[in-house]
Amino acid sequence: MVGSAAAFALFWAMAFPAHGAVQGDPVSYEAAVAADRVVESTEPATEGSDSGMAGMNAEQQALMDTDPRWTARVNLYHAGGGGATGNDSLGCRPVPMRTIATDPRYIPRRTRVFIPETVGMRMADGSIHDGYWYASDTGGAIKGQKIDIFTGQGRGSMQPAMRFNQRRLTLVDAGRFDGCPPSWDAQPSQSTLMASAATSVGSQ
Repeated sequence: MVGSAAAFALFWAMAFPAHGAVQGDPVSYEAAVAADRVVESTEPATEGSDSGMAGMNAEQQALMDTDPRWTARVNLYHAGGGGATGNDSLGCRPVPMRTIATDPRYIPRRTRVFIPETVGMRMADGSIHDGYWYASDTGGAIKGQKIDIFTGQGRGSMQPAMRFNQRRLTLVDAGRFDGCPPSWDAQPSQSTLMASAATSVGSQ
């Protein structure tokens, strides 16, 4: 009789292992996940843009599909606290997250640059970057395939773009611009920008 009871208990434990777990010690989350064969893993988020890829207009999509004209290693710079001071090389006030400094022998001044990796970057005020930058500054240490991105006032302004610091990014020629780089509050008309970009893309 004892042998039959032991055999039945062994059969029950093998057939219904979860029953014993309910009565025993708590099971850790890691152990539960490891034992659950139907749990699906989530693909890691793509490094680079946070959001905004789905909201691209026709011009941005065309530039995304265009072979980059340049590649360059990025360095971030800011104003205040030992950072940049004064105007850029065009005599304009640098515009945060718009102005870039380049070697004009590599990327000419007044070039409107589209950097695909920065599309969708969430900035400090919650707005989303559209990928457009303006080559309006230069620097003695900027030689060849290097660009400096102006992030704003103080070291804290660098945070949204910090993942791009010292990385090599792709740069698409998006045309030329007149005057100073547009501020975020005064964007040039979309039709003007698209016409400029179409001319540039068509000439490549």
